[in-house]
Amino acid sequence: MIEDEIFKRNKINFDKLLEYGFKKDKKSYKYSKKIINDTFRVDITIDYHQKVKGKIYELAFEEEYTNHRIKNQNGEFVNKIRIEFQNILNDIKKKCTTTEYFISEQANTITKLIKKKYNHIPEFIWERFPGYGIFRNPNNKKWYALIVNINKSKLDNEAREVEIINLKLKESKIQELLKRKGFYQAYHMDKKNWISIILDNTVKDDEIMKYIEESHKLTEKK
Repeated sequence: MIEDEIFKRNKINFDKLLEYGFKKDKKSYKYSKKIINDTFRVDITIDYHQKVKGKIYELAFEEEYTNHRIKNQNGEFVNKIRIEFQNILNDIKKKCTTTEYFISEQANTITKLIKKKYNHIPEFIWERFPGYGIFRNPNNKKWYALIVNINKSKLDNEAREVEIINLKLKESKIQELLKRKGFYQAYHMDKKNWISIILDNTVKDDEIMKYIEESHKLTEKK
């Protein structure tokens, strides 16, 4: 979805939506704009869970236009409509949202808790993986946490995008936690000393913070 990609790491400011021109109803905020010399209309809906959906209608027939969503449709006209659609979404993003470090609510909550406790913010050091954020011990630059977005199929049989946090723990603790829901063998790290925890509220924030504190202590050693 074009909308999901554009708003991936952004939080909607609902007051700014009203200033922008959105109309509020019982379920969502709605905005419309005509494009291509008033021959098409873009309708944007943002619900109270911050889910953004857009539709394009060809006004001569009042029919929904969907070619802009087909990847192999690259003609001049469809590209023009796709760009107009993206420009509207990007303008809403620019004027009505704030940028977040990560995609999921829990990943951003954990980031705020880490900043509050240690005054550390994530570092994004890989151009190829812009959503991968590391947290370091400042005295020795060792990582104590890594948040990444992956397809959950890399962990089990469910295919959906998720964020996980990798933490360093004692081997005995890792073996104990792997018996529980929400804990997985470390993704792309030493499975003997690291563990992955899914950030979809399966594991509560305060419990994750307890393991972050352990990881922080284990990586303090020079």
